[in-house]
Parts: sequence; structure tokens; C-alpha cells
Amino acid sequence: MVRVAVVDCGTNSIRLLVADVPESGTGALTDLTRRMEIVRLGEGVDRTGRLAAGAIARTRVALAEYAGEIRRLGADRVRMVATSATRDAANADEFAAMVLDTLAVAPEVVSGDEEARLSYAGAVRGLPAGAPPPYLVVDIGGGSTELVAGDGRVEAARSVDIGCVRITERHLWGDPPDPEQVAAAEADITAALGPALAAVAGRRPATMIGLAGSVTTVAGIALGLPAYDPARIHHARIGYEEVAKVTADLLAMPRARRLALPVMHPGRADVIGAGALILRVVMALAGTGSVLASEHDILDGVAWSFVDQPR
Repeated sequence: MVRVAVVDCGTNSIRLLVADVPESGTGALTDLTRRMEIVRLGEGVDRTGRLAAGAIARTRVALAEYAGEIRRLGADRVRMVATSATRDAANADEFAAMVLDTLAVAPEVVSGDEEARLSYAGAVRGLPAGAPPPYLVVDIGGGSTELVAGDGRVEAARSVDIGCVRITERHLWGDPPDPEQVAAAEADITAALGPALAAVAGRRPATMIGLAGSVTTVAGIALGLPAYDPARIHHARIGYEEVAKVTADLLAMPRARRLALPVMHPGRADVIGAGALILRVVMALAGTGSVLASEHDILDGVAWSFVDQPR
């Protein structure tokens, strides 16, 4: 076993995985910790093209805590990836300097294509019986959505600058948003993701796998969970009609009611309507009747990369 630490910094959240990985590349990861903090690094970046000073400061606080946890658990190797917001920011060098100073490891600003492939690698390992290929992996982030199709290996991937934070900032200003705002958001999502989906999925996928907090939160709501429970959510199959109902309910709720939902992370309440809408639109475009929610994603893909592609 090799003990690895992976940090994933996206537009909305920063996450940590410390795990023992079989050096053979087979079997399963042994998690020591998984953590997530909402830091909203990409706040306003769609409008300004820059990372805000306050967002970088919030990220530094969370990253300092993660650095302490990594030292405490004695990780042998550390890798940090940064995704959509950092790819788009003119001042990404300021963020990189902060990360190097705080974590002692430089962040890797991965391309949309690499993000998609890492997410796919994490999602398709250890799937349950009854989840046959071909797969369509949909990773809904704060700044971008990755679509990856494959039959055990990646066959096609696209990354599109449509995410729950971007769509909320562009369209869903109301509390709750009015029908015109929702219609504009749906049109934007459809216009961007329709061609991308057509490019990656030439045939209807047998299994659609949904990743990231928007998907797992929708799954938790659909399951009626009394609290967020990763074990119950992981590999839960949620039907299209359930997703459509949860999406409509979320978009009709004021933020205070969304905050009161038992599975809702406080930092996700203002953007979950957009995330759910992206999921519903992708399912409709793909013609799939259900989505398999996954708690395993880019973090797991990066963890496996230490033994799949020695660094």
C-alpha cells in the first residue's frame, strides 16, 4: 500500500482524500479521511475573469487545515488539482503561490479533458452489479460540467463551462427565481450541453453515473434521508421523474427552505437549484431513465493515478 493525499479545488468546494492505495492497482482504496469545505473560490470569476482576494483567503484557511491533516496521517505522496475557476482566472498565479506556501505542493491546473478522464477513472471502479456499460459519467461542478463516455475505458470526453455557480450567477437571481429566470437558465444549459453530449455519446448509455455535490444532494433529497449519508447515497439509483420533481421543488423554494432540508450543506443552498437543473437537462438530452449517484469521483481518480501512472 502507498498512502496518498489528494486535494481537489473546484469553483465551489475544496476537498481532501487521504487513502491507502494498493500498489498493484487492483482492489479498493482504504479511506483514512474525506473532507469537504465550501470556499466558493470561483465567486464572480465568470463576470470578472479573476479570483477574488476574499475567495483566495477562504481557500487558504481550508487548505491550511488540510495540510495539517495530511501531516498527521503521514501521507507519502501528495497531489493537488485545481479545475474550472482556476483555469479561467487571469490571476491564477496568485492562487498557485498561496497553495505552494500553504501546502508545500504546487497545484496542477488540469485541463477540462484531464478533469473528465480523472473523474471517469474514479467513478467506474467498483461499480455494482446491474450497472452495465456503456457508461456516461456526468460531473457537475461549480464552474463546469464534464461529460465522459466509455465502455470500461474513456472513448470521448468534453468539458463545458456550465456549472451550478456560473448558472446561478448568470440567471437565477431571485429568491426563489422566477419562471423567466429558470427558462433562461435551462436554455443556456441546453445550448451548451446538447452539442457536447452529442459529441461524446453516439448511442444511449446503458448506465449514467452522476458525480459531485449537486448530484449527491439531489439523490439524498429524493431518498428522503434524515441527514446526509454518503453510504446510503453512493450508488443509489434515482429515476428521471424523481430528479425532475426534486429540481422543480428546489427552484420553487426560497433559500431559507432549501437551507432547512436535512441533507443540504449550507454552502450549497444557493446553487443547488442550478445544479439540479443541469442534471435534469442532461438526463433528458441523453434519454436515460435514471442516474447512479456516486461518491467516488476525481478524488478517487487522482488517488489511483499514483499507481496507474507512477509520478
